[in-house]
Amino acid sequence: MKIEQEKRYALLLAAKDSDYVKKLYNGYFNVFVQAFGEEGESWDLFRVVEGEFPDMEDLDKYDGFVVSGSPHDAYGSDLWILRLCFLLQTLHAMNKKVLGICFGHQVDSHRSLLVFFLRTVSCMVLMLNVAVLLQVICRALGGRVAKAGGGWDVGIRKVVMVDDDLPRPKLFDRLGETPTSALIIECHQDEVWQVPVGAEVIGFSEKTGVEMFCVGDHILGIQGHPEYDKDILYNLMDRLVGSDCINRCFADDVKASLEEAEPDKKFWEKLCKTFLKGNNNEICCAGKFD
Repeated sequence: MKIEQEKRYALLLAAKDSDYVKKLYNGYFNVFVQAFGEEGESWDLFRVVEGEFPDMEDLDKYDGFVVSGSPHDAYGSDLWILRLCFLLQTLHAMNKKVLGICFGHQVDSHRSLLVFFLRTVSCMVLMLNVAVLLQVICRALGGRVAKAGGGWDVGIRKVVMVDDDLPRPKLFDRLGETPTSALIIECHQDEVWQVPVGAEVIGFSEKTGVEMFCVGDHILGIQGHPEYDKDILYNLMDRLVGSDCINRCFADDVKASLEEAEPDKKFWEKLCKTFLKGNNNEICCAGKFD
């Protein structure tokens, strides 16, 4: 009798745990595992923001990877961000499942850029403006991330699923009947302006043109936060106000709007699980869909 091997996943954490999340959830790792994990699975944590990465020889042991959100710029030149881009390039070449959330969704769009950067940087003088270099590479190879033209997007946003004459993504086929739209928690000031060559935009909103994209059936990027509950967003807004990233009036308006809507969390969790694990389970959607 064949014994099914335990599935194994890795969270690539690109943010440090806030005091609030540590107190209520014992860290972001538990937030993600509660949202996307299932009984009988093994999940490992790699704090990539602190330079902790999986060994290259261990990558094949994992069935999938999740890249978290982050307060850092996805187009930054920090060493750990460049290492993460290289790791994503490797995972893409291995055809490994990769789910990118917010920052992870943005970094995913850059994953095809790093090899060119590594081959070129040794020929550049140290005084070269790295930001300009990355923009040139992005323009040359097709993926581009930048500040959102409309400023901060914070709150609950309706993501519209792309419905056109193109073949449906395999993910949607596995979901069966897919809603035309779903509500999700957002908190970002950067966004994907142009997806990589071969990527397909499968979700958008009135504020963000690329809310969700896929590459084949092994890469999925989501701009919003399917793992968040509203309490995490409330605390995050307070910290953003405290650090002068957003003003108090804006935060108060967002909090008022949050009282009138709920994210379709069950739908997003099921969508992410279906992507990571290839489940054919029917999606039970929370809330109403237009």
